Amino acid sequence: MKTTILLIRHGETAWNLDHRLQGHSDIALNETGRRQAEALARALSTAALDAVIASDLQRAQQTALAVAGRHKLPVFSDKRLRERCFGGFEGLLHGEIRQRYPDQYAAWKARDIDAVMPRGERVAESFRQFYARSVTAILHWAQQYSGQTIAVVAHGGVLECLYRAAAGMALDSPREFLIKNASINRFSFADGKLCLIQWGNVEHLTGPVGDELA
Repeated sequence: MKTTILLIRHGETAWNLDHRLQGHSDIALNETGRRQAEALARALSTAALDAVIASDLQRAQQTALAVAGRHKLPVFSDKRLRERCFGGFEGLLHGEIRQRYPDQYAAWKARDIDAVMPRGERVAESFRQFYARSVTAILHWAQQYSGQTIAVVAHGGVLECLYRAAAGMALDSPREFLIKNASINRFSFADGKLCLIQWGNVEHLTGPVGDELA
């Protein structure tokens, strides 16, 4: 049976605006992000959702609660859906990271998938570790709700991982696709095969209803 996965990135945060690396840092939505979450909830109000699952970080929870509220569904929290942990990089701007950790920054930008950032408040993880965590979590929920439709609210890195899994992209290949806040990305999962149906839908964030929030 085919499971439909609506994979959603959380709404905007102040750190998104500043291009400050968030990772596991628990940052709330800003005003624009809250409005994006409401526009997203309106857009999905007629969708036949069977479950809403989200990262336990509050920016994902706030976005998921807006969607779930329209359907009178609970939000299931799964910490495996968190953004990649960047260790000592978290909370810093890209320029600050480059200056403070030049070698580790260079490895990150070169897409060394086994490189690990310096430890900060938390222990960082490699992209390979993060990819395995993210994809395993989403496919777990797809199997739990086999033949149904689920909304999964997560983070930009998690969306990247599932895109790569569906497209069969090498983990160290350049990322040449956009990942937008509050975007709807549709996948199907059946017979062990993950397929990408639609990517980066933000129509709900533009025009009279969305008030140009994209």
